[in-house]
Amino acid sequence: MVTIVFTWIGAVLGIVVLLAMAVGAFAVQVDDALADRRQKATESTGTSLF
Repeated sequence: MVTIVFTWIGAVLGIVVLLAMAVGAFAVQVDDALADRRQKATESTGTSLF
């Protein structure tokens, strides 16, 4: 009985880790897209944010 509970806990933790990795990759992609968009906006106006 204990092994079944530990197996399910391990499976759930594994799924949580996979989802966290997928969300992290998505966040990096969104951040890159926003940075590219910001860079294009500053290139077209000729001004810099810094």
